Amino acid sequence: MEIKFQTKEESKKQQLEEFLKLSGGERVWRFFSLCAQINRFPTKSKIEKTDNFVIYINLNNADRKLE
Repeated sequence: MEIKFQTKEESKKQQLEEFLKLSGGERVWRFFSLCAQINRFPTKSKIEKTDNFVIYINLNNADRKLE
């Protein structure tokens, strides 16, 4: 683990540069992975069952390199 002391602006700039180095496919997988991780946070809202169209994506292999 590495600890860096930097400003918020420097941190955002570094994150953006690292994200832009990824290919388009890798960016999409990172987005889907982030969406799945957000759903794991605890919340007080109740999940209501609806008849909405739902797409389930298996993100177990999301960290693999896309070509």
